[in-house]
Amino acid sequence: MKLRKEVWFIIICLVLSVGLFLVFKPSDGTKTKKGSNDSKPSGSGKDKPTEEVVKDKKMSLVMVGDTLIHGAVYYDASPNYSGQAPYDFSKMLTHISEYIKDYDLKYFNQESIIGGKAIGLSHYPRLNSPEEIGEDMVAAGFNMVSLANNHSFDKGDVGLVNSINFWKTQNIITAGQYASEEEQKEVPIHEKNGIKFAFLSYTTVTNGLSASEPYYVNVYSNERVKEDVTKARQKGAEVVIVAMHWGAEYTHEPVDEEVTIAKYLSELGVDLVIGTHPHVIQPIAYVGNTLVIYSLGNFLSAQHELGQEKIIGLTVGLDIVVDKDGKVKFENIKPELNYTYCTWPNGYHNFSVYQFSQLDDSILPNYKSIEEKYMQIVHSEGV
Repeated sequence: MKLRKEVWFIIICLVLSVGLFLVFKPSDGTKTKKGSNDSKPSGSGKDKPTEEVVKDKKMSLVMVGDTLIHGAVYYDASPNYSGQAPYDFSKMLTHISEYIKDYDLKYFNQESIIGGKAIGLSHYPRLNSPEEIGEDMVAAGFNMVSLANNHSFDKGDVGLVNSINFWKTQNIITAGQYASEEEQKEVPIHEKNGIKFAFLSYTTVTNGLSASEPYYVNVYSNERVKEDVTKARQKGAEVVIVAMHWGAEYTHEPVDEEVTIAKYLSELGVDLVIGTHPHVIQPIAYVGNTLVIYSLGNFLSAQHELGQEKIIGLTVGLDIVVDKDGKVKFENIKPELNYTYCTWPNGYHNFSVYQFSQLDDSILPNYKSIEEKYMQIVHSEGV
């Protein structure tokens, strides 16, 4: 009996020893500490930090040229061609409204100042337009307008003040005219699709006129634009867009002034330059890393008697891409001609702006051969 108890005692001790060994046996030759992560499977990904994938940012932009409201245009917009209010330009913009609707930013140049009806509408050489043209351009979808040009001064200080006040009532990005020196120097930063951008506007041409306050209109100087571009970058602008009213009228070839300023803007790091003033189309080119549209030509005007080239403008659509490294590039550049139709030479009635893709020979005879001729100018710099 005594021997049997000793056997059982030995067996129990052996079992306890083996159990304790298994419980406290370290997996790598060292004692495992309570709470250590070493015992977790090495293949587990639960504790690995999630890597954030930085994607390219993109916004689309479409641009048209001069909204130049001659008397014939605003007469056609009034009841029974009376020249009296109210004015309705919407029927002239039906086709372009459909064309631009899917773009994020939609730009035009307001060539004739909107001094408004109260001070009297007027034709060339001192133009003044009714408020309805601005309202109808916004209603058509445009949301970005350049206001610095040679006709900004046509109605003096009162016209400028009226223009500035009018555009403040519209839901649209403006540049080139300002109510104060502080406003001129502010350089606002806008944002679209996560891209921060600045929009600036200048004119080199004033028709020999001036305003009592220099801040009313951005007149170009190297110092002015350098200060503005520097401030835009300091405020976080990833993209800088500059509207330039420059050059010489009625020439398809950029003049020395345009070439010189384009080079300077490129050196400053401007990403896109949008040119107007020649009233005819000019090439699209890269100057360094800067995309330059030298002239968009006229968008809406009554210059039919001055030649076909004055009523054929340029619409340019493109995507602006900011990659993960902050580099700006342009994709899907799509230049297309536009055409201002009216009944001329049988009077100036039924104005309407068409894209060439919306035309047929009943609207503009031989439009395909005309398109080929003018697109050779647009692409002459290889873009």
